[in-house]
Amino acid sequence: MRSVAAVVALVACLHAGAWAIWQTQASAPNVEGVLNSVSYSPFLGHPDDPASRPTEAQIRSDLKAIAPYTRAIRLYKSTGGYEMIPPIANEFGLKVTLGISLNYKLDPKPILPETSAQERKRHEEERRRNEERNEQEVATAIDLARKNRNVNGVVVGNETIFRGVFLDEAERNEWMKRGDYASGWDPEHGGWEVEDLIKLIQRVKREVDGRVPVTTGEIHSEYTKNPKLGFAVDYIAAHVLPYWDHVPADLAVKQAVDVYNDLRNTFKGKRIVIGEFGWPSGGYNRQDAVPGKVEQANVVRSFVATARALGIDYNIIEAYDQPWKTSEGSVGAYWGLFDTNHEPKFTWAGPVTDSSHWKVAGIAVAVGVLVSLPIIGMTGATLLQVLLLAAAANIVGAWVATVFDYWNGHYFVFGSAFALGLGTTLLIPLVLIGLRRIDEIAGILFGRPPRRLLPAPSAGATPGLMSQSAPKVSIHIPAYMEPPEMLKATLDAVARLTYPNFECIIVINNTPAPAMWEPVEEHCRTLGDRFKFVNATKLEGYKAGALRLALAHTAPDAEVIGIIDSDYAVSPEWLTDLMPTFADPKVGLVQAPQDHLDGGRSPFHTIMNGEYAGFFDIGMVERNEANAIIVHGTMCLIRRAALVAAGGWSSDTICEDTDLGLTILELGWTAHYTNRRYGHGLLPDTFEAYKKQRDRWASGGFQIVKKHWRRFLPGASLLSRDQKREFALGWINWLGAESVGVLVAILNLIWVPVVAFVGIAIPDKVLTLPIMATFAVSIVHFAALYRRRVNIPPGQAAGAMLAAMSMQWTVARAVAHGIIRDHLAFVRTAKGGATCGVRKRLAFPAFYEAILGGLLLLGAVIVFQRNFERVREINLFGYVLLVQSIPFLAAVALAGFENSRLNDFALWRSIEARLVEMLPRELLPRRTEISQTAAAPEKRMEIAQ
Repeated sequence: MRSVAAVVALVACLHAGAWAIWQTQASAPNVEGVLNSVSYSPFLGHPDDPASRPTEAQIRSDLKAIAPYTRAIRLYKSTGGYEMIPPIANEFGLKVTLGISLNYKLDPKPILPETSAQERKRHEEERRRNEERNEQEVATAIDLARKNRNVNGVVVGNETIFRGVFLDEAERNEWMKRGDYASGWDPEHGGWEVEDLIKLIQRVKREVDGRVPVTTGEIHSEYTKNPKLGFAVDYIAAHVLPYWDHVPADLAVKQAVDVYNDLRNTFKGKRIVIGEFGWPSGGYNRQDAVPGKVEQANVVRSFVATARALGIDYNIIEAYDQPWKTSEGSVGAYWGLFDTNHEPKFTWAGPVTDSSHWKVAGIAVAVGVLVSLPIIGMTGATLLQVLLLAAAANIVGAWVATVFDYWNGHYFVFGSAFALGLGTTLLIPLVLIGLRRIDEIAGILFGRPPRRLLPAPSAGATPGLMSQSAPKVSIHIPAYMEPPEMLKATLDAVARLTYPNFECIIVINNTPAPAMWEPVEEHCRTLGDRFKFVNATKLEGYKAGALRLALAHTAPDAEVIGIIDSDYAVSPEWLTDLMPTFADPKVGLVQAPQDHLDGGRSPFHTIMNGEYAGFFDIGMVERNEANAIIVHGTMCLIRRAALVAAGGWSSDTICEDTDLGLTILELGWTAHYTNRRYGHGLLPDTFEAYKKQRDRWASGGFQIVKKHWRRFLPGASLLSRDQKREFALGWINWLGAESVGVLVAILNLIWVPVVAFVGIAIPDKVLTLPIMATFAVSIVHFAALYRRRVNIPPGQAAGAMLAAMSMQWTVARAVAHGIIRDHLAFVRTAKGGATCGVRKRLAFPAFYEAILGGLLLLGAVIVFQRNFERVREINLFGYVLLVQSIPFLAAVALAGFENSRLNDFALWRSIEARLVEMLPRELLPRRTEISQTAAAPEKRMEIAQ
């Protein structure tokens, strides 16, 4: 344990060191003294909301906090609470540049000839209200300038010309044409034009009577395009915001200086002021312009130092973050030098760092250590195993800390907070699934060999229990509408068993056609007294009902019940090898794996067989270590006393075998597993049958969860902590992974139009990266564990991986049905080619998967195409959509492959022969025969151990 704890501690230290290396640090000039001016808005809510009107106490508190940092403030309105600011600012020695907010004269769209009378009236009312608001703004600003000596200027309008341009050129020309606006864009039917703005500026200049200079705030390009505006103002207040111009942070100051010099050259002798300069501390990138805390500090400090050196007058936007500025996209809320708690976001001297970095790092390491605690309690873990598990735990810690930092460092409205909460909630099971799979990778690749796996009998060993005194086994074979020849082959295999003391009961149920059961009855007579034939023409309870009937016909002295499916051919040594395990009275059941005779029937069947093999050679072997195997019916031996104690076969679920197995474990019995193949059955005929079988397993699995979850509560059963963990994580890993995967994919599809066309509420990397990471872990998990445990060629393993992925929609759909339905129908799986040619396929078996996969692909294309600003999070969202489409497209691919020419071994042999002829001998790979069935039993034992 000490060495394990040491490794956990070492990984935690390395994690802390990684945070130290990852810390972003920059060098920026120190800034001493105070700033020339900063923009100030007293609103925490939207200015148009009466409830957010500021109070004198709030304004006084705001200005008290920023007074030590600036000599002046710039305002953007004169009414709605702004009129209180100048006298309060005077208390702190602050100069004030007043602002006049100008509303649009009317809706940007003009009144057209076909505009209704009601719409014309609405336009007129809006015009009147806006004129009244604008007049009140102008009058109030003039009055404030006259009464407050600390007012040092008036800014008439903020980006008035720039914001008045809402329409593209084609739309504007069309409206002008239809409205007969020969003179151009009519200011009476839209925003402010230059001439209107100049007239208003001249009016304000007259009425303030030269007390203070008057200007307007515009982006720098508007002054260049409209030089008459520049000559009409007392000084030019140019807005230079490099972020909006896609300028990288390291070139932001250079752009501001270049703009300043260009304006000086254009308007010689005119006073030039950078009316707005700043950089956002949060939000998404705009092409090469990347916001951030360190970037903001570096840009603003460098600009102030440069401006002082060059004698440039300026105003920094802005004093406080403004969470209500959602109309300015993801960065709107994050331009402040202070956050909403009056805390400065960076220092003005010394290295530029993220002040919250070490707090986040501390949380990450602490959570990593907390998640690592179960590792310390592991017995028999190797150092490499512990190292991988501890690393995974610390990665989870880093993600949790990043989510905390995102929540703590951003402003949320209800919708965005809900989206983050929902996304994080859905990611928790995915993270648990990722940890579970990493645990399996670590245990299988670096851990100790399985210790509870029943070993293969030694070659030449004398079988035990070979006398008539050996415990009697009653073998039960339920059959429903099965081909007689297949059943006869199953019975013949049972007759060849070398075990001396057994009986066989076959129950044919709900099969009215005599031609399907009479040959079987006759064959039982031929095989002798050991074989009992039961025909139940009307039997309820599906397979469980048939097994209950078989138990009723069981010999009184039978101690063990053997279950095999009607299509299974058992090996002669099945009972001889496994019955000695029951010498331990605690053993309640022994399970052998499934395998299939027709794995070489077609390439598609080879793929299916490979997918099944993974469960029996990986998952079951690992679960067996915790005495938590899943009973899957066929090839299972159950002590009769355990079966009776569990209440017998139940029809509460459509997976009666797994239900019974879990009940037996809950009663404290021991289960054993061998991955040696003792029997071979038949694969589903088609991809559609394959899906139906998986649907039944998943539906039954969810029924079992609903039936048994209370027995996982403390004291409710004899299950150990390890058994509860295995079953709980197994359910989450299978049912949860597929269900959450489909749910998240559908939610992302719904969100595509919001991201692509509205450009808001973009999922952050804290929500998208875990999806990508979980998918990557799943790929590594499948590839690494198949290579280690499942003895099949790489091509077959790749096909098996696609087959496993293709079941995502099927499992999720089954879980959804399990949630809304209490009773589900038992669906027989078509096997053995009996259904081939009986009926044509009515619909494409992967229809819904094709729809979802296609929509996800289309969504990704739309997201990429609409990402004009090359926002990284949008691209990442697009990649997530692509990843989420893979399981659905895998189903489409397999459904198409099944009925194509590619699903023919002859075609592949022909292609191989042509390649051999074309390629030089030295380039040819070493020939490996493709396994058409499962690997040999002895080889599987070697791999597992």
